Amino acid sequence: MRPDVLNPLFAESGSLKGVGPGLARPLEKLGLTRVKDLAYHLPDRFVIRRSVGNLDEAGLGEQIVVALTPREYKQAAGRGPFRVMAEDAVGNYVALTYFGRAAYTGKKQLPLGEKRWVTGRLDQFGQTWQMVHPDHVSDDSAGLLGQLNEPVYPLSEGLTQGRLQGLVQQALGSLPELPEWIEPGLLAKMDWPRWHEALPLAHKAQHAAARDRLAYDELLANSLALMLVRESNRSRQGTPLHGDGRIRAKLNLPFALTGAQARSIAEIEGDVVQGAPMLRLLQGDVGSGKTAVALHAMLIAVEAGGQAALLAPTEILARQHADTFARMAAGTGVNIALLTGRDKGRARESILMGLIDGSIDICVGTHAIFQDTVAYRNLTLVVIDEQHRFGVGQRLMLSQKARRTPHCLAMTATPIPRTLTLAQYGEMDVSRLDEMPPGRQAIDTRVIALERIGDVVEGVGRHIARGAQAYWVCPMVRELETEDIAAVEARHAALKERFGDTVVMVHGQMRPEAKDAAMEQFARGDAKLLVATTVIEVGVDVPNATLMVIEQAERFGLAQLHQLRGRVGRGSQQSTCLLLRGEALSETGRERLALMRETQDGFRLAEEDLRLRGGGELLGTRQSGDTPFKVADFEQIARLLPLAHDDARLLMERDGGLSSPRGEAARLLLYLFERDWGVQLLRGG
Repeated sequence: MRPDVLNPLFAESGSLKGVGPGLARPLEKLGLTRVKDLAYHLPDRFVIRRSVGNLDEAGLGEQIVVALTPREYKQAAGRGPFRVMAEDAVGNYVALTYFGRAAYTGKKQLPLGEKRWVTGRLDQFGQTWQMVHPDHVSDDSAGLLGQLNEPVYPLSEGLTQGRLQGLVQQALGSLPELPEWIEPGLLAKMDWPRWHEALPLAHKAQHAAARDRLAYDELLANSLALMLVRESNRSRQGTPLHGDGRIRAKLNLPFALTGAQARSIAEIEGDVVQGAPMLRLLQGDVGSGKTAVALHAMLIAVEAGGQAALLAPTEILARQHADTFARMAAGTGVNIALLTGRDKGRARESILMGLIDGSIDICVGTHAIFQDTVAYRNLTLVVIDEQHRFGVGQRLMLSQKARRTPHCLAMTATPIPRTLTLAQYGEMDVSRLDEMPPGRQAIDTRVIALERIGDVVEGVGRHIARGAQAYWVCPMVRELETEDIAAVEARHAALKERFGDTVVMVHGQMRPEAKDAAMEQFARGDAKLLVATTVIEVGVDVPNATLMVIEQAERFGLAQLHQLRGRVGRGSQQSTCLLLRGEALSETGRERLALMRETQDGFRLAEEDLRLRGGGELLGTRQSGDTPFKVADFEQIARLLPLAHDDARLLMERDGGLSSPRGEAARLLLYLFERDWGVQLLRGG
């Protein structure tokens, strides 16, 4: 149970003054549903302003605070702007310009003949100085001096900077005094403020020490929780599995195992014969053969008299795995069943009975395989595909389906830099498939200017006419007025007009059944062109899909571009990936696209992606599963994670664990960052 001292932070944001239903919706879009979320909603940047005595002291384009006296109102004809002509201390005039409804506010805040202190950006319109929509107006100079260093927050539609700043300040007023969880020597060495000082400081100015301290807290909570999972796992009694190889010898594999596959299988065999349950992550690039390794692992369990289960994030992926396993295991006598939320009636009952009486050896499915109604006779090994789609809590639920904790093999096709592997999977041992099966063709990758989109569309037409299939990926679901970003709905409409009903669309805001139906249509070959957002980065294999078009490719991270490219090249045909680039290409964007042409090594691309994004600069679209962190950026993870990992181990091994005074404070930290599943694993915790 969460300690009472933290309850004010976990109160709903609706409990704050001024938050009604109208404000609740934009807050929810930003994930700011609790007081804590607002307190940790750190500014993207700060507007640095300078206080000047008169306009002669300021430069064009500069953010300033200046005393002005309004002298005249000017309303342009029709729907034109409203201007307040104001005078500074030495007689210079500036036009304070308002558009639309804001004109009423400007008139109210700036009465003629009364001095006001105004903040904003000084620009020029014709021969006249101008400030468009001043940020703040006050009749008290002291009130505006606090705006010299103003935070700028990420917003959603319906929320203004002023309103959000006010809510953040309310949230910061709820901060309790908490005991210190950082090792005292480290706190002094780093010269970090205490927690309740660090949060307000991070909102006030570009305070590196405060930001680092908050990032470190999050990394420490994560390291500690993963350490607790690892310790808990080691203390549990698993089922030693001694596979004799008799079933695996009959496997019908379409290729010989690579050295990396053989090595990973040997590491898994070494784990599962132990008394403690295996907890291993299998990292493998797209097409590196993770499925074959997973089947070998599950057959070890079957050879030892147990059952195995594979958990997939989508129904389509579950069906694909079940079909692949059935082909590979044909002739072995192993009974493989598929269980999804769609299965009903007698078919479902038959599967449930087979799991209970042990006649089903391997169960493949979605989250349906760990529902309350599903029981196993002897579940000894669990495989989790696309691990980043599932939380530790879901994995723990599945492990409760067995009399003894089952061995767990988690798989991911997202290459992860070594630094982030520790951050995301610190509780696991790691196997890497760093070789590709022989004969797999490289994907021809080309960068094309977006202005040649007409030629690309014609090329897609020729591709489809030959009987092949293609993907077209856009960064956004629908167009925004404020940004010129390619949207999947508009692109789908245009391509459908050109190619007809052979074009289908998939994006994350569609109903799951509509999304699955479109994907199945494409997988069956009924649809020839799939227009999508990045929801397809982990998806079904379509060997006939040999062309990938990624629009505004510079908006994606390297790892994500690589995942998307991996949707093609699944069959024996040569495949092509076209990266359509916009006109405004940064140096980093140029380097990223050059790397995509240069290499198809996902692990190298992941390391380069981390280097290019550096100090938390999330260039382009944020990648799903980038990091499990909200506060710590990439640079902080690389720099502070080793410290946090060592501190967590010090706490557990030398400082008395969670029952010591510092450990009690660390429990609060785990609850604060919602890593309390780590606490739940402690006996009596």
